[in-house]
Amino acid sequence: MKLKKLNAAILAGLAGASLSLATTNTYAQETETPDAEPEAIEKIAVVGARGAPRSVTSSPVPVDVLSAEDIGAVASSDMNDIMMTLVPSYTLSRQPISDGGTFIRPAQLRGLPTDKTLVLVNGKRRHRAALVQIGGSGTQGPDLATIPSAALGSVEVLRDGAAAQYGSDAIAGVINFQLKTNAEGGSVTLDVGQYYEGDGQQYTVSGNKGFSLGADGFLSISGEITDSEATLRGEQYCESWFCVDDQSDEYIAAAEEMGRSAHGTDGVVQPWGQPNYSGAKVFLNAGYALSADMELYSFANYSESEGDGSFFYRYPNNGTIQDLREIDGTIYSPLEKFPGGFTPRFFGDITDYSFAAGLKGMAGDLGYDISGRYGYNEISYTLANTINPSMGSASPTKFHPGDLSNDELQFQADFTYDLAEYVLAFGLSYMEESYEISQGDEPSYLVGPHSLPDPYGLCSREDIGFGLATDEQVAAAIANGLDCANNTTKDSNDDGVEDDGIPGIDPVYQAVGVGSNGFPGYSADYIGTYERDSYAVYGDISGDLTDSLFAQAAIRYEDYSDFGSELVYKIAGIYKLTDEIAIRSSFGTGFRAPTPGQQGTTNVSTRLPNGFPVATGLFPASSPVAQVLGAEALKPETSTNFTLGMTADYGDFTLTVDYYHILLEDRVNAISTKTVSTDPDSGEAYENFLALEAAGVQGANTIGGVFYFQNAFDTVTEGLDVVGTYSMESDFGDTVFTASFNYGTNEFDGDPGSQFNLEDRFDFENGIPSTRGVFSVKHSMDDFSVLARLSYYGSYENSDGIITDEETGTPISVRSIQKFDPEYMFDVEGTYHISEMLSLSVGVRNLFDNYPQADTIGEACCGRIYRSDSIVDWQGGYYYTKLAAKF
Repeated sequence: MKLKKLNAAILAGLAGASLSLATTNTYAQETETPDAEPEAIEKIAVVGARGAPRSVTSSPVPVDVLSAEDIGAVASSDMNDIMMTLVPSYTLSRQPISDGGTFIRPAQLRGLPTDKTLVLVNGKRRHRAALVQIGGSGTQGPDLATIPSAALGSVEVLRDGAAAQYGSDAIAGVINFQLKTNAEGGSVTLDVGQYYEGDGQQYTVSGNKGFSLGADGFLSISGEITDSEATLRGEQYCESWFCVDDQSDEYIAAAEEMGRSAHGTDGVVQPWGQPNYSGAKVFLNAGYALSADMELYSFANYSESEGDGSFFYRYPNNGTIQDLREIDGTIYSPLEKFPGGFTPRFFGDITDYSFAAGLKGMAGDLGYDISGRYGYNEISYTLANTINPSMGSASPTKFHPGDLSNDELQFQADFTYDLAEYVLAFGLSYMEESYEISQGDEPSYLVGPHSLPDPYGLCSREDIGFGLATDEQVAAAIANGLDCANNTTKDSNDDGVEDDGIPGIDPVYQAVGVGSNGFPGYSADYIGTYERDSYAVYGDISGDLTDSLFAQAAIRYEDYSDFGSELVYKIAGIYKLTDEIAIRSSFGTGFRAPTPGQQGTTNVSTRLPNGFPVATGLFPASSPVAQVLGAEALKPETSTNFTLGMTADYGDFTLTVDYYHILLEDRVNAISTKTVSTDPDSGEAYENFLALEAAGVQGANTIGGVFYFQNAFDTVTEGLDVVGTYSMESDFGDTVFTASFNYGTNEFDGDPGSQFNLEDRFDFENGIPSTRGVFSVKHSMDDFSVLARLSYYGSYENSDGIITDEETGTPISVRSIQKFDPEYMFDVEGTYHISEMLSLSVGVRNLFDNYPQADTIGEACCGRIYRSDSIVDWQGGYYYTKLAAKF
């Protein structure tokens, strides 16, 4: 029948849209005769080859295909966690204090950040999130958490560079999310659970329903509502510089009450754990056959989510909570607003929506797919339980520091032509991108009087912009203890230590930070829209050169309005040694233009380099601020990818083994933070302050560090992926064994230069496990099934500080190193099929309540027990129950 030919041709050729078997229309399938024997199910993928869809073991490049059943077997509603559980080379960390990274978590594929992995939905590029991660590579990639698992029919993960085929993001690989295409039936699932610790309660309600659009169309609607509460995996704040439990009874009571009211942590002032999170997500997927040779399709999504987390605890005399002398001479302290200190609370409201539509079909031997898409993501920030220190007593305690948004508009045309033995694919695309920083409310960025010493001229009798105190006010200040001579720290016994550990400087000379503490808002100086457009043309040819050799070649030309043009290419092939065993290899080049967000993002946040809060500013590389500190404008990253592997297919047993080597040149990364100080004797740090002041940075005297993104260094990423499955039937049921293993390393190719210090270099190469494995077994018998999964994380290391030469100050080595031992985590789930429609599952994630080793160096402070950015989960055991209905 013609329609069947249409779908087969589209699958064979329009991999430019990366359509897989999931896009075949349910209404176009032929009906089996009653006595027809069922065929064995083989996992098929299109990503990686623009020719006919191929099985995992016959693909010229490594591909994982995850079924809806695989996805549903993971006890999580977050697509990031699902991917990490099922794909060992996909890694993820929980970052409880990382500005927007608390809500949109950065991930990696094959050791490279997600902005170097192209994400597709139904073969179409997924738009990026608005958030630019402020550290590391400055990742700005799609937010996978906006994709509900209930909407998915399958996921294809191409673990190979594919920039020549799919575009500049595809350096590490491609992830293609295939939406369900059911024209009838549906499902509803209720999932509830909590952690062994009794916190982190979570529920998820998800569902899917298919509708027929006449006799020739379908509409599949999927949705998800989820809510998860915060966890606490920390302890009371107690460090050498300040310990809550060592304070007065009144202070302890006030601090514990602040902890309970601000974030519900039973009095712990500094929470560590997962944040509160809730969200609602909807996905639509539709198709309609206009004729036997033409189909109209579309898909869309809308999601809203919100989360909240905490920043670092602010204690008295830490640079934020300081006595300040007001214009009337009285002394004000933020302790009047927060008697027990305060921990800023950070809220993010994320809105995400997209729409795509297209027309695909056949015109003789020519296949075509003409499409357009639009995607938008916005994150709106709120800050509470904090102050703008520079405003003194006038400061509010809640702020709206601003919004970030990212949108993309793309038009694409993909074609294929059947050349008998070969398939020729070609196409073109045009894309517009925009990244916008929107201004916050004025109090969030206002430069208040207390950003400078003696702002009212009580002592100097000079007006420096905040009004000059009257003679009456000066007299009142003197009556309130004003001591204009006391403008230095008290050290009465000349031992170099402040008397009683308390600064002796009169409050009139105290200067404090500008903006909502924790995350100063975006002022008019830092807002703006960063835009660009680009176009690309590509060509691809693939086919069987012999009965045993399949080969593919691709070439792509891309031109960016901000970075010029680049030509990249790729060749790949697979050779069958026998009917069961084959070897495969690929070689290609890549090109990735930094995103508008990476070029334009700016941020001032609080870090704790030595346990003491320091305002640290991130500025665009092309901005005057970064330029005066030595920054250069960003340029594209380029890559060279090589893979070599083998496949084995013995029916019930399949095995793939693939080596990969990725050379990434001019890699974008944040430089090591440059110290800023107003102390003239601090050398380079003082020079940095003068540069910031000259560049007109407001509150430069309260900033302690500055960094920016640069094409910082070249790296080599290499490793080995092994994936094996075995299916076994017996009188006691069916059993499926799956094993996935990844070994990967990241190393510098050459000297990374002076802008990346020794500690950052060591952690970059050693900070995550080089070995990861996932091993699972699923056994089904009658109405019961049991799934057991083991996740393995290899050892990794973390350094703390740098040893320098005492005479020259030259860095010599890292100061200390902590090695983290391997970890094993077991998951188990049992399911009882009550009927054909209803099933009940009970399971445990991390059955033995395993935790990684406690962190003893580096970030081990402030009530933190575990290294918070570790990819090894540190939340403990989690148990759940799931009720699923199909209809």
